[in-house]
Amino acid sequence: MRLLMMAAATLSFAAFSLFAQAQPGRQAPSAQEILERADEARFPQEGFEIMVRIQTTEDGRPAETRGFKVLSKGNENTIVLTLEPASERGQMMLMRGRDLWVFLPRVSQPVRISLAQRLTGQVANGDIARANFVGDYSPSLAGTERVGNDNFYVLELAAVDRKVTYQRVRYWVRQKDYRPHKAEFYSLAGRLLKTCLYEDFRVMGGKLRPGRLVMTDAITKGSESRLVYSDLRLRDLPDQIFTKEYLRRLD
Repeated sequence: MRLLMMAAATLSFAAFSLFAQAQPGRQAPSAQEILERADEARFPQEGFEIMVRIQTTEDGRPAETRGFKVLSKGNENTIVLTLEPASERGQMMLMRGRDLWVFLPRVSQPVRISLAQRLTGQVANGDIARANFVGDYSPSLAGTERVGNDNFYVLELAAVDRKVTYQRVRYWVRQKDYRPHKAEFYSLAGRLLKTCLYEDFRVMGGKLRPGRLVMTDAITKGSESRLVYSDLRLRDLPDQIFTKEYLRRLD
């Protein structure tokens, strides 16, 4: 009898050990890893070109449409060329790190602007020029949340300095594939400014990425901007094009 009990205990311990060994991947990822994976799902780290069309509505009625071509490399260097409306065609923005300049036709010197400054509708300059949460925010895991049939990590993002686009972001990332789902953007005083939904995931640049962002004003009802992304192409972009001296040569 004693031998049977010892054998049963040995088998139980072995089964428990095998179960424990089979679960090493069950540990939750860190907030930093979640943020990095979500950034990777949004845009490539290598050089790329993409078209962005922004459709804005005010009080529920169409207000304006703008079109841009974006050249980006490593999420630290970006050029934004205005294509539409025709009256503003030729305007360009250059971002290096968190420094941003706008080049205007018939103006000899570039003008320094901020990432937080409004570009159009609910879209700030930084929303189109710098899509890099990892470089701009310190993340912490606020918890998890179930939305519909999916489970999400909820991150709190604190700005690393006052030069970034928003001072605080609350960010929902789907657990099973690290897709971004929703972001809430807050002011320095803690006021909710707007909400962004990441939609229309499709293959771009060899990976499923959000093809549409819907940014809704948290204060003015019926005001929103839709950013529609298309024609993403990976490109070998030399560092020298991301300079003020070279920018005038772009066509």
